[in-house]
Amino acid sequence: MGVHAYFKSLSDMEKLIRCPGKFKYDEHNVAAHSFKVTKIAQYLATVEEQNGKDIDWKILYEKALNHDYPEIFTGDIKTPVKYASNELNHLFSEVEETMSIKFVQSEFPESLQQIYIERFKEGKDHTLEGQILSVADKVDLLYESFGEIQKRNPEPLFFEIYESSLSTIISFNHLYCVRDFLTNIIPDMLSEKFIPRSELKELTEEVLKRYNIS
Repeated sequence: MGVHAYFKSLSDMEKLIRCPGKFKYDEHNVAAHSFKVTKIAQYLATVEEQNGKDIDWKILYEKALNHDYPEIFTGDIKTPVKYASNELNHLFSEVEETMSIKFVQSEFPESLQQIYIERFKEGKDHTLEGQILSVADKVDLLYESFGEIQKRNPEPLFFEIYESSLSTIISFNHLYCVRDFLTNIIPDMLSEKFIPRSELKELTEEVLKRYNIS
């Protein structure tokens, strides 16, 4: 089928529902998530650039746009499951990478195969662009869980996802964009009017205190 199979598979990303198997007021799919992560990463990288950091924008956009494409082969794995252990997370990553390589080798012209193999690799690495991707991915997940909590979804999983996402974001506190997020954006989020606000505010403050962030 060639590249046609790749173009066709992009629509499949719209059918991949994030956090499957749980009641949600709003469904989020992998295609929309990839778009949002790219927009968030753009903002975060702009903050870094404004503070004197050099951004490789081509690399950043490629990492953000492609970071979840391999999920068309495995589906979306629930965050608590995927990160239950380093070994399990590594195994999922290996499976996704192997299947991505096989797909590229069978469907892409040989002259483009290495380019797309690189594009579909795990983008969350030690580079500044990779770190920004890691933060952007968790910011979107934070907002997904925040939306469910705001609507009073009784499922405790969303509080767990919110806490885990915020903890991961804070772990990148050496980045200007993360400090900007914690100082200027989180307070706006918590100032919105919604019923379980006090509980979420207490959880947020607890996580921030855990990392000695006031």
